Amino acid sequence: MEKKLILTERAPVPIGPYSQAVSYNDLLFVAGQLPIDPSTGEIVKGDIREQTYRVLENIQAIVESTGTYLSRTVKTVVYMTDLNEFGGMNEIYLHYFGDQPPARSTVQVGRLPKDAKIEIEAIVALK
Repeated sequence: MEKKLILTERAPVPIGPYSQAVSYNDLLFVAGQLPIDPSTGEIVKGDIREQTYRVLENIQAIVESTGTYLSRTVKTVVYMTDLNEFGGMNEIYLHYFGDQPPARSTVQVGRLPKDAKIEIEAIVALK
């Protein structure tokens, strides 16, 4: 199977030379998503909950554009600028992934693009 680039208008346009996602064989690799409102191109202002919500909505839009579901996510990596906000992120994350969450790594970073508080990338099974 060939590598296929994924682009949907329901998620923010990439802010650099990368794809929103790439499918290869039976996997979808979703690039790190920031809390950017796709209708304005601007970072959602607000607390970690609001930013996590926007990030996961963007990921869900990308995933659904390929005909699969967020529930098929097998791995995520969460980048946060302040792990003291871990609980707030987890509240929203749990809403999207429920009682069968994917494997996850969470790391604190010094800074994220556009001074976002959070960025999440994902690997999703297509079948």
